[in-house]
Amino acid sequence: MEKEKIEKIVEAARLYYQLDYSQQDIAQKLGISRPTVSRFLKQAKEKGIVEIKINDPTENGEILAIQLKEKYQLHDVVVVSTPVFESTVIKKYLGETAAEYLAETVKEKDVIATSWGTTIYEVAKSLKPKPIKDVTIVQLNGGVSHSETKTYATEIIHLFGEAFHTHTLVLPLPAIVDHVVVKQAVEADRHIRKVLEKGYNSNIAIFSIGTPVVESVLLQAEYLSKEDIEILQTKAVGEICSRFFDSIGQICHEELNNRTIGIELADLRKKEKSILVAGGPNKVEAIYGALSGSYANILITDQFTGSALLEKD
Repeated sequence: MEKEKIEKIVEAARLYYQLDYSQQDIAQKLGISRPTVSRFLKQAKEKGIVEIKINDPTENGEILAIQLKEKYQLHDVVVVSTPVFESTVIKKYLGETAAEYLAETVKEKDVIATSWGTTIYEVAKSLKPKPIKDVTIVQLNGGVSHSETKTYATEIIHLFGEAFHTHTLVLPLPAIVDHVVVKQAVEADRHIRKVLEKGYNSNIAIFSIGTPVVESVLLQAEYLSKEDIEILQTKAVGEICSRFFDSIGQICHEELNNRTIGIELADLRKKEKSILVAGGPNKVEAIYGALSGSYANILITDQFTGSALLEKD
């Protein structure tokens, strides 16, 4: 193929594939007919001048999900394709996907236990009505009343109850109390004990993850002393249901853990479905710690976080 013709094929390909010229515009610019342009573009692909590659984010997500499932020995992984690695956007996408996942898997007589927070609120908002017989919704852990940031604890339980047309059990208690004896006295109440036991016996738990940063709802609340905060910021990488753990998933502040009201992290391992919904640039270490502690057997995350988790040793 003579040099002049190759140059015209290359120029036609650049105009069409890189500059979005129409075939008619290319024909006018190069002084050739439109059928010739079409023939040049075809030859550009046949001769390897142009290579077309299709990146399917769904396919890549499925491959990543399989790799994460194997690496962390999980029952299931869903990787959500998000346009940016930004927490607010990721929460919205994760919420929609987790709501669909839950709706597809829930069945009669399931007991769904849920935590609170902005990510789970996105899940709750995205739930579509699905009346199922004898489903129960229960709150996993105590809430936070002294915070400038909303936790949406009651809203979440209400929205879950509405979606599944069922009754709910709320835990109207602080996440953390001042003394172990206070916790013991509160948990001795038969009404509180009923809610706690229902959460413990639930077969589905859906929760997200927090980090011990200054902006954390729990660190902003009045439940922690200055010493507590110093310990957590030194040792903890994350928290689930107000219980803080280190990089290998071990409880890192035992005294604080003993004052925390709600499900123990070890009990999450016993669930039929223990669903962790989390992602974003600030959550990688926390999710890694949670998976190292085997607190979740199902992970719903974004592709950026998933890739970072896959690279972790």
